[in-house]
Amino acid sequence: MDPEAVRRSLEPTALSKEIAGPASASLRYDAFVLTGVRIDAAEHGRLLCSFVVTPRIASPAGYLLSGVTATLADQLGSGVFFCSGVGTSGVSVELNLSYVDVASIGEEIEVEGKLLRAGKSVGVVSVDFRTKKTGKLIAQARHTKYLAHCN
Repeated sequence: MDPEAVRRSLEPTALSKEIAGPASASLRYDAFVLTGVRIDAAEHGRLLCSFVVTPRIASPAGYLLSGVTATLADQLGSGVFFCSGVGTSGVSVELNLSYVDVASIGEEIEVEGKLLRAGKSVGVVSVDFRTKKTGKLIAQARHTKYLAHCN
């Protein structure tokens, strides 16, 4: 899979003048969260990304915000479907996150998304967040999506 094609699928497509009103708040937030995320590898059924925890995505105490982790699990989990050749990223049915440790400002985080299943109507991916230096698990997500494509 071409990492640039996956990167394009994750980038916001609306122009800034088109983004207005409350319905566009999620577009602005997604773009805010995805800034600084690097795609390190994209292959069938797997997406590997990394980013550094910066003050803009950290709590006042200096830890990666849980909402940022959830948004990345959602967005990068969707990217796994594109890596797998599924014609759609689908619609989220369930997003389950377990936060098992913290990541501090300055830590580099590696995010690995893996396809667990892509059926006719439902797909499931797992998304693991680990510190790049030690491999310590920070958070783990399971993302279930309805795949509204025709088979």
